[in-house]
Amino acid sequence: MSRVGNKPIEVPKDVKVTIEDKSKYGGQSVVVKGPLGEISQDFRKEIKLDLKDNVLVFKRSNNTKLARSLHGLYRTLVSNMIEGVQKMFEKDLELVGIGYRAELKGRDLNIKAGATHPYEVEAPEGISFEVSDKVNIKVKGIDKQLVGQIAAMIRGFSKPEPYKGKGIKYKGEYVRRKPGKAAKAAEGVE
Repeated sequence: MSRVGNKPIEVPKDVKVTIEDKSKYGGQSVVVKGPLGEISQDFRKEIKLDLKDNVLVFKRSNNTKLARSLHGLYRTLVSNMIEGVQKMFEKDLELVGIGYRAELKGRDLNIKAGATHPYEVEAPEGISFEVSDKVNIKVKGIDKQLVGQIAAMIRGFSKPEPYKGKGIKYKGEYVRRKPGKAAKAAEGVE
């Protein structure tokens, strides 16, 4: 029994939820419109949605392992969609290292992160970038999954390394530091 899937979702007044009975997966399709935009999600036939008096309820059509696993997942996805069209999701990244810089070129992001060439990130539909101090990047959007995916892709260009701490990291992320060769030589270990 999914505890998350059984919790109903209260739909706020400024958000409009539309449920359609056609989906590419054979189930229903949900469209959420709000002040910041519109998101849609297709569902499999194992999960049924019901909207009554601005309350969304998720029900399983059967009790298979797949249906049980999708129950809480789809409820969380729709909850994130409703939250995203009301307020933007954002991820903060920091560039640490000499010569590590970021700048905006139109809507796109240009990052110099220790490679011979700069990394260029085109902003997909629904994603915007903000750069402050040339070392702080903010990825913003209404789709939580897409914001996280773009932030992880940017971080993947130069992951923080444990010796000097250089790289691209999430704001507030702790990077465990290791002693280098000089520290081991001072201890007498060879």
